[in-house]
Amino acid sequence: MTVAASVVEPLPSHALLILLLQVGVLLLAALVLGRLAERLGMPAVVGELTAGVLLGPSLLFHVAPGVGNWLFPQTAEHMHLLDAVGQLGVILLVGFTGIHLDLKLVRRQGVRAAGVGAAGLLVPLALGAWLGFVLPAQLRAPGADQTVFALFVGVVMCVSAIPVIARTLIDMKLIHRDIGQMILVAGTIDDAVGWVLLSLIAAMATTGLYAGEVVTTLGEVGLLLAATMTVGRLVVGAAMRAAARSSVPGLSVVTAVVLMTLSAAGTHALGLEAALGAFLCGILVGGTKDFDASALSPLNTTVMVVLAPLFFATAGLRMDLTSLADPVVALWGLAVFAVAVAGKFLGAFIGGAATRMNRWECLALGAGINARGVIEVIIALIGVRLGLLTVEMYSIVVLVAVLTSLMAPPLLRMAMNRVEQTAEEELRGDRFLAPPPSPKTPATSTTADS
Repeated sequence: MTVAASVVEPLPSHALLILLLQVGVLLLAALVLGRLAERLGMPAVVGELTAGVLLGPSLLFHVAPGVGNWLFPQTAEHMHLLDAVGQLGVILLVGFTGIHLDLKLVRRQGVRAAGVGAAGLLVPLALGAWLGFVLPAQLRAPGADQTVFALFVGVVMCVSAIPVIARTLIDMKLIHRDIGQMILVAGTIDDAVGWVLLSLIAAMATTGLYAGEVVTTLGEVGLLLAATMTVGRLVVGAAMRAAARSSVPGLSVVTAVVLMTLSAAGTHALGLEAALGAFLCGILVGGTKDFDASALSPLNTTVMVVLAPLFFATAGLRMDLTSLADPVVALWGLAVFAVAVAGKFLGAFIGGAATRMNRWECLALGAGINARGVIEVIIALIGVRLGLLTVEMYSIVVLVAVLTSLMAPPLLRMAMNRVEQTAEEELRGDRFLAPPPSPKTPATSTTADS
């Protein structure tokens, strides 16, 4: 055998053409509809998901099936290429979520935050798992274990979305309020534990629901967390500080990408979810001493305006809203939505009441942590990849993510209008919300004006 004969053939010309057209069309549609959603006061992710919905089996495949099947052929070769691009976006997006987590805030809130976060996590987790057992088999992928499916539904119900929550609080000028800070802490706890639970369930889905396998997986998670907080912290901290000191342009960006992708590969090799590795690595990058996270702003821009919208548009492609026309599926979809909302609000009320919050503060807390947004979309796609969700259940979960994110602003506004602002919050607001100082007017300009 010659060397030339052993070389793998490059990507076929037609497959490359289709991929380039898919990326271009999806990004264009996501950009236009994302900006339109923001103009209408909705999160950009709503428009980006809608781009995929319109170009997928919900609309384009019905209106122009020839165009839809040519541009988005439902074959493994083409879908896997597009998924690979989207997966890179997921890993970096989840990594940036970890970078922006404020662990100092979690520690500062202490026991109170732990109680609120635990209630906001455990109540919806239990209700979701119960719902997973009673959902009909047509919403569970063929061959999926019912217990694993039920646990997955529980995780879907218990997560929040820190990026959506933080953006909502900033836009509504609530980030400085005590409730705003508590919402961030509770969401941080829910997301961190949710990713660990998701990795456990992913391992169960691939290796089987056996006591020995579960114990092994728990041990792997424990070792992973221990390694992250010891060796991982030293390695990531040293790498990011060295990159920051270097004069090579963009070295911090490349270093962060390498660390997050290798961390994702490491957890994936352990049979855990790849996004967990990126999330943990992001926490370490954000917590590195003597490192300015603003150095990663170019990467943040690339992820938020290119890779993330492309991923969400791709996620929308997998939705088939016509399946919700089935009355049985539609009714179960309403049940999933009702349990999702009730679980978070009930958990917030229990946690808030235990820490002596009044009813309006508890309502605001529930409205904030109820927003699931981008995180639930990512988890829904993982459920499809693990062979747990049907198209109908996937569509329901994504709709829950969108609707709960849309609910947050009006409910927060209604509740916070009844919560009096304290003097301490006003002082904090002066720091958080004060406009940047305007540049001083040059002396020559002042003289000329006078």
